[in-house]
Amino acid sequence: MKIMTRTLAVLLALCCATPALAADHIDSPATAADQTADITDLYAWHTDGGSLVAIIGIAGAGTTTDTVSLDPEVLYGFHIDQDADGAADISVWVRYAQNGNGDWGMQVTNLPGADGVLVGAVGGMIGAEGARAWTGVADDPFFFDLEGYQATLGSGSLSFDGTRDFFAGLNITAISLEMDLAAATGGSDTIQVWATTSRL
Repeated sequence: MKIMTRTLAVLLALCCATPALAADHIDSPATAADQTADITDLYAWHTDGGSLVAIIGIAGAGTTTDTVSLDPEVLYGFHIDQDADGAADISVWVRYAQNGNGDWGMQVTNLPGADGVLVGAVGGMIGAEGARAWTGVADDPFFFDLEGYQATLGSGSLSFDGTRDFFAGLNITAISLEMDLAAATGGSDTIQVWATTSRL
């Protein structure tokens, strides 16, 4: 089983979350050849309402298509390490399938705060507030000044412009998970989260 992993550390405090690292966007040759298993970014934060929210971007660099890019042979995972031992204490699993009409469905297993397995149509919210999931096409949130990057490489002088976003108006397939914060953290004020894809 081939596993591609993107790691992100999230520090949880009482009133704010700190930024962390993310981003792939077809950086590696292996994921460029398998875009439905390519994790572009992972974003995670907690809300004042007691939820942990995670957004996993998949399907390579942004495109102009408004159609989801999913694969029933890929298992998508979101993992939480509550005690800093480098091992997942909670793993949330997401899978997709199509019916005879070609409509996509979503299954979410082990979502903290959910009452059992969540199942529903892609594009619609499944579950209840505080323990719910959504998959669909979303504007790529990753900011990157490609023109400035290339100019910097060519000249050796920083040439970035904060108004130029190569990914503006381009889309990714997004997996959004909202879960109970207390259940997700297990009482810890610092957790580590990461996402994986596994081809079955």
